Amino acid sequence: MMEALDEYKTISQPVRGIYKEKGSKFLALAAPVSNVEEAIQIVEQMRRENPKARHHCFAYRIGPDRSIFRFNDDGEPSGTAGKPILGQIDSFELSNVVVVVSRYFGGKLLGASGLASAYKLSAQDALAQSSVRIVERRIYYQVTFSYDIMGALMEALNRFRAPMEDHNFETLTPELVFSLPLSHPPVLIDQIIAGALGIYPEEVDGKRSFDRITIRVSGSD
Repeated sequence: MMEALDEYKTISQPVRGIYKEKGSKFLALAAPVSNVEEAIQIVEQMRRENPKARHHCFAYRIGPDRSIFRFNDDGEPSGTAGKPILGQIDSFELSNVVVVVSRYFGGKLLGASGLASAYKLSAQDALAQSSVRIVERRIYYQVTFSYDIMGALMEALNRFRAPMEDHNFETLTPELVFSLPLSHPPVLIDQIIAGALGIYPEEVDGKRSFDRITIRVSGSD
């Protein structure tokens, strides 16, 4: 089973870069995306912005585990464009990112190594200007409980670093939502319930519904 990852790095907003070599101009756009469809939309955006460019090469990596990826040379010699762009995404250890480089031909051939270097450096120029942010992945639990255990429940959430994300204390049966890192061990929920009820975690043993408290998963990032 693949290990759950609690965080990944992406960029905060679109950024642009540029590289020039022997008259050719390489315009790069790096942008955060959530899925493949958004990545392709960014590629098409660059095509519309640069209709006279000969090539619009790109690469993207998507997913918390960085498992979804693609690179495209768009008519350049194989391996000279998309792969170097992807290499820069990987060098910055990013995910949920697409980088597109539009090339205006300057009249002089650069050769395979020159092309690879140019696409690499244009992508690097964009990514080096980006603001990197860390996305934390969490799982959210909805809790219904009785008022008499509220203090003990709050203490348990604080002890196990499970921040309260939402609450409704205006009803006969109060509710709240707390979160934990995605990869937390199930026993941690046992410990929170035990702390709220004043019993041993062994007495919980995976049970999630008691007379005075019920916990269920409400979502995840």
